[in-house]
Amino acid sequence: MFTQEKKSKSSSENSKEQNKISQGTRIKGTVEAKGGFRIDGCIEGSVKTPGKVVIGKEGFVNGELECENADIEGKFTGKLKISGTLSLRSTALIEGEAVVAKLAVEPGATFNATCTMRGGVKAMNNERGERKQQKEQSA
Repeated sequence: MFTQEKKSKSSSENSKEQNKISQGTRIKGTVEAKGGFRIDGCIEGSVKTPGKVVIGKEGFVNGELECENADIEGKFTGKLKISGTLSLRSTALIEGEAVVAKLAVEPGATFNATCTMRGGVKAMNNERGERKQQKEQSA
């Protein structure tokens, strides 16, 4: 039997592992993992991980992607839910919907999606509120 401490160590080690979907591989359905992904093949369905996802130049995902950070060089169609940073390389082609905390787009990338940014909105409202208060106090 494993002790609780050993189980938590094993879980944290799994999250550092990298899963690879090679070119020529086609997956239909839901893919969930604790580690990150490198996708050079094709996935039709949903991918969910607390780690990082990289879609290579030959990679294609049609469906839903939920992860912490994503680097996209290939094609994505569907819904992106990125809790951290979405980085689009110059060869990326994105269509659909994106909910992200941060967005980085290289020149040449195609981003045909509705985009909602989460996380930075509160800070902007606070800054505006503080500035407004400062103006009122100085008047």
